[in-house]
Amino acid sequence: MIKMRSELFRIKTVRAREILDSRGDPTIEVDVLCEGGSTGRADVPSGRSRGSHEAYELRDGGPRYAGRGVLRAVKNVNDIIGPKLRGMDVTKQREIDQAMIELDGTADKRKLGGNSIVGVSLAVAKAASSAQGLPLYKYVGSSQAHTLPVPMIIMINGGKLGATDLEFQEFNAMPVGAKNFSEAIRLSKEVYLQLGTQLSRKSKYALNVGDEGAYSPPGMRDPHDAFEAVVKAIEELAYQDKFILAMDAAATHFYKKKAGTYHLMGAEFSREKLMDLYDDLVEVFPLRSIEDPFDEDDIEGFIGITKALGNVQIVGDDFFATNLHRIKKGLEAGAANAVLWKVNQAGTLTEALDVAQYSIGHGYSVVASERSGQTEDSWLADLTVAIGAGQLKNGAPCRSERTAQFNQLLRIEEELGKAARYAGLNYRRPV
Repeated sequence: MIKMRSELFRIKTVRAREILDSRGDPTIEVDVLCEGGSTGRADVPSGRSRGSHEAYELRDGGPRYAGRGVLRAVKNVNDIIGPKLRGMDVTKQREIDQAMIELDGTADKRKLGGNSIVGVSLAVAKAASSAQGLPLYKYVGSSQAHTLPVPMIIMINGGKLGATDLEFQEFNAMPVGAKNFSEAIRLSKEVYLQLGTQLSRKSKYALNVGDEGAYSPPGMRDPHDAFEAVVKAIEELAYQDKFILAMDAAATHFYKKKAGTYHLMGAEFSREKLMDLYDDLVEVFPLRSIEDPFDEDDIEGFIGITKALGNVQIVGDDFFATNLHRIKKGLEAGAANAVLWKVNQAGTLTEALDVAQYSIGHGYSVVASERSGQTEDSWLADLTVAIGAGQLKNGAPCRSERTAQFNQLLRIEEELGKAARYAGLNYRRPV
């Protein structure tokens, strides 16, 4: 008996398992199988530097894997979510995501786990794209998906992601002057290697790396020193006209709530003093993007820096948490002008897509982003192109979980051919 098209798209099974991410920590992987034989598999990344407003990540606790196991999340997929979705049309992404939201019933997906729900959500999208014979970026973004992002390459890691005395978490370089994405990756890798050569002249231990593959040199404390090292590497290659700089302060993690001050470089900084530091960094270096410059709930700080540094991209990560309500609140207040886009912060693909559409539609830039605990699954690369984000933060140009995204973007660029557009200097407003 020949099955109808609608029957072929019905979800047959949903299965999850525990795998390991780039840090060797457990994470969840989900398979979705359709009646017609199409399948989708998605791995869920995990952040070490997490904001308090993002979807809840369910962990097992106890001695196993030092409490980091995800067997409870796996069980929730296999025993609760899977049976609920069986028979649903895999192409009905919004209906499926809403069913999981209602099944969980909490504001932050605490009952079933945001990691459980987002894994299923992404696997559903991949199964649907397979069922329709489309690459994921075209299935989600339609034929209009043609923008290749400027990679925001992390050159030096500090904060929670690096074993240094740097409180600021990331020091990035962006090859906005490259002619296409493939050249952008080449230039970035060359700067990364040159930076390593430069740092190794001081100490072999300077080649230690952080969670995302960026250098984590000991003894470096002042952000000026970090940016000077990156700029020197760029200048040694004569690529000054190719790069601008970016940073992630991740200020929530060095904010002392009781004192109402920020602790860095062995001193206490008021909001105003920290603002002066950012102003100086922008004055001295070609710094054009600052992520989370203040605590995740310091809306006045975000309003102030957005006004004061009008030509600089002010990105909300912990501040927005890929949460539409928080973004609307920030937009109304004039706080920040860009959103860091992390699907697992939202908890479902539908919610994340709604955030991207709303943000772009209201003049905010969108920076698609990995997590520090990433996997080799390359859905992030496809989704970055699908939403038309002009920027992608994906760690350093090394290690398989990072190169998996870059390699997929190289394939997409090749597949698009003449239709491919590199965001380049239009990274904030790609066309």
